[in-house]
Amino acid sequence: MREVMDELVAAVGDGGRAGLVTVVSTFQSAPRPAGTSMVVTETGEAIGSVSGGCIEGAVYELAQEVIGGREPTLQRYGVSDDDAFAVGLTCGGIIDVFVEPVDSAVLPELPAIAESVASSVPVALATVVAGPGSVGTHLVVWPDRVSGTLGGQRLDDAVADDARGMLDQGSTGIRRYGAEGERRMDELEVFIQSFAPRPKMLVFGAIDFAAAVVRMGKFLGYHVTVCDARPVFATQRRFPDADDVIVSWPHDFLARTTIDSRTVICVLTHDPKFDVPLLESALRTPAAYIGVMGSRRTHDDRLDRLRERGVTEEELERMSSPVGLDIGARTPEETAVSIAAEIIAARWGGTGQRLRDLSGPIHHDRIGGSR
Repeated sequence: MREVMDELVAAVGDGGRAGLVTVVSTFQSAPRPAGTSMVVTETGEAIGSVSGGCIEGAVYELAQEVIGGREPTLQRYGVSDDDAFAVGLTCGGIIDVFVEPVDSAVLPELPAIAESVASSVPVALATVVAGPGSVGTHLVVWPDRVSGTLGGQRLDDAVADDARGMLDQGSTGIRRYGAEGERRMDELEVFIQSFAPRPKMLVFGAIDFAAAVVRMGKFLGYHVTVCDARPVFATQRRFPDADDVIVSWPHDFLARTTIDSRTVICVLTHDPKFDVPLLESALRTPAAYIGVMGSRRTHDDRLDRLRERGVTEEELERMSSPVGLDIGARTPEETAVSIAAEIIAARWGGTGQRLRDLSGPIHHDRIGGSR
């Protein structure tokens, strides 16, 4: 829903009503991930996409029906059923979408959710999408408070607890409960959508390649920070796409920065006085990816220096160096694509090989898994 948040807020402002279509589950080669949304306004405008075009016509009609008074509905589309074939879901996957009306009465917290998302304040929206009696109810969960209800205090408490855990992980998906919040039962299906702050990309080294990596990081949805100890190079003018440009010794900046399991670190300095103390610390953080630029000779020298400082072989294995995938990149822009491809492969467990040379599923759900 993040990608259509502004349009949804505008559509329901001043007493308006909209139909919200949200992907809540995907299986096999479904085209869009859980949490992807489309908004249909009272005037018939459609914003966003839930399948890249496969089922938009069908869910558009459902969205118009819920605007007109139809109850919220959970709908499954897949290649094995006639409806899916009719609407053109030919990718081989299965997609569950929840279609619901949204207005100021149904979701009065919408402006607060939008404000939190815009301000990078963690917030989760829990919606009952299947079960007896409470389909379409909402619970909004912040780290320090909740608003709304799914129908009972025990259920609200269980869902809020799970939602906060999912916020910490930046994950979105279905959770199942009993009517009183029992996790051993599955009467109710609750879709919990996390709006965690954007993950961080830290780019160390204000060189020409860094500008291209910054642009690619922004394109991928990261909050991008450039850091360099040299004030003549670390300027907002040189990196207009960066969220932050910091003048500091890299290891000092890293020491005062929170690193989590979604953070990616790109070290482009290839200068021992900068990158060795930085990497000594970075390799001991929970960062998802640590890529380091330099030739193989530079890499071997860097390994020796780090070993001398007590960095273990297991820690060194976390370093992607030389950085990027082998795509023959030459220019800064091509190199940024190479680095981005490696980050994506590390996140989802991709091989980096050409799809035409592989068999089996093409989409990966998690490291080591595919769909």
